[in-house]
Amino acid sequence: MRPDRPYKRQHSHENRGYIQDENEPAPYIQQPQRDQKVPTVELAPGKFLPNTFEAELENEEPERETFGNPIEFIFSCVSMSVGLGNVWRFPATAAKNGGGAFLIPYLIVLLLIGRPLYYLEMCLGQFSKFGPVKVWNMSPLFKGVGYGSVFSVICVLSYYCSLMAITVYYFVASFSTELPWSVCNEEKFNCTEIGEESYAHHYFHKEVFPSLPNIDDGLGSLHWKLALCLVGSWTLVFLSLVNGVKSSGKVAYFTAIFPYVVLSILLVRGLTLEGAWSGILYFITPRWSALLSPKVWYAAVEQCLFSLGTGAGTIIYLSSHNKFKQNLFRDALIISFTDTFTSLLAGCTIFSVMGNLVATSKNLTFEHIEGGSSLAFILYPQAIAQFDWAPQFFSVLFFLMLFTLGVGSTTPLAGNVITIICDQFTTWKRWLVTLVVCVGGCLLGLVYVTEGGPFMLDLVDHYGVGLIIYVMAMLECFAISYVYGLSNWCNDIEFMLGRKVGIYWKVCWAFIVPVGLLANLLYYLITEPEFMAGNVPYPKLVTVFGWLLTAFAVALVPAWGLHTVVTRKAATFKEKFTISFQPTEEWGPQQPTLRREWLLFRAEKDAEQSKTKCLVL
Repeated sequence: MRPDRPYKRQHSHENRGYIQDENEPAPYIQQPQRDQKVPTVELAPGKFLPNTFEAELENEEPERETFGNPIEFIFSCVSMSVGLGNVWRFPATAAKNGGGAFLIPYLIVLLLIGRPLYYLEMCLGQFSKFGPVKVWNMSPLFKGVGYGSVFSVICVLSYYCSLMAITVYYFVASFSTELPWSVCNEEKFNCTEIGEESYAHHYFHKEVFPSLPNIDDGLGSLHWKLALCLVGSWTLVFLSLVNGVKSSGKVAYFTAIFPYVVLSILLVRGLTLEGAWSGILYFITPRWSALLSPKVWYAAVEQCLFSLGTGAGTIIYLSSHNKFKQNLFRDALIISFTDTFTSLLAGCTIFSVMGNLVATSKNLTFEHIEGGSSLAFILYPQAIAQFDWAPQFFSVLFFLMLFTLGVGSTTPLAGNVITIICDQFTTWKRWLVTLVVCVGGCLLGLVYVTEGGPFMLDLVDHYGVGLIIYVMAMLECFAISYVYGLSNWCNDIEFMLGRKVGIYWKVCWAFIVPVGLLANLLYYLITEPEFMAGNVPYPKLVTVFGWLLTAFAVALVPAWGLHTVVTRKAATFKEKFTISFQPTEEWGPQQPTLRREWLLFRAEKDAEQSKTKCLVL
């Protein structure tokens, strides 16, 4: 197309990187300011102009650190998504919510909510090359969504390594000549009153982690052995992160592959035990009446978000270290499938051994099997102790696997927080920020290795993580679909991946995900029972503290929104408010060549849409 008249590219503080007629409003996408002199070019009125900087300017901005290869990214995502919850949470949740029938709502939720949200966040990070806070340059009014997500990540980090500390304790104890939870210490306890079937329960609650009956009088004393294990866990996390994704990406090879090796070994061993098939059948046999219960669907959504790690910003952080053109469509499919496969594999492994435990026990039934620490540190170790050969070997494998899963999840979570800080304060040394985050996380984790630690863990997990992620994920989809614009976002993805966005993704992002999460959240708030630890109700003051955690994270959204409006450079409040919805100069591909191509691509798309509207009119 021949230009109608020549235009010189303006270059000032107000007008950066695009051409505009003096009587036309500025386009909503702008480029970062450049001080270099640029040549005169000709362009039709109203068209975006790409940068025409000289070759040496291509490397003016340092390229964001990237994974060594796409496999490292996939393994890092698998390590983050496939965590402790797949082993000790999913099997018990499925068994209590319809067995095999639970898989139907779980797979539906995964297809309509989990996978679309995962793909959305992967695209956000890779396109912008920013962490979960600065990615909201696309619509600064919603920057608080990023900070709210980070708050939930901090809550997870505060207790996750305390669980790893317990696995370290059991791992070391597994090297004993005789597994300590298979016998009773007659010097300390009256073993005749305990009973052989309660040895593992007694060992956990009396020797490993003595806890208070309630926390009415405080948290009690610190368990120094677990505290040392906690320090060791955080030390390994620090070493995994000290060199950024260059080190964490290499660690991901081990943390992603090793658990499958162990699960396969444990499954083969479990299938040789008496009652193994009865346990697997209990896990996979459908109880169809459960599908009519809203509680089951709520559990499916909760498990899906918890397992994949969506809504916390960690996926955005990981994908921000990808190369710009990496095939995320393929990666999202691989990772979501792997996560589901792992949950099923772990379920069959766990219940093959639980079937043996139920078959040989006088009191235990499948209905009594609970997830979480009870399954990981009492029931499964109890079953391993009854193996007739090499129980120490299988115990070492099991707890090393749990620790590996913990490292695989903790590393990207901590890396997420570190990236947010480094994005905000670009002059700070990354290794120093990593050290401060790890030391801070270790100090916070000491709360959870006290006698009242289990109460605090359940409280923070429920109010500081679960509820917050629902809200942040809903706002994330809403802001992208209805503020930034679904068509704009789909154009960005098309430019990045070279493929159009299908109707499936559009419907999920614009309607199914936000509406589904809102319905699930409302169901919980309406039907919420009194928050309890087993049969022990929490003190009212502690429950209020839990709700304050949720309220604080949610309040970050309007607080940062107000800050954004106030700090916009405009004459009136109305103009400030309007500008706060629009992308900033930093939004878009960061590499100059890609940015030029993107601006031209968006100009062509805008022209096509304008032409279509004119034809319709």
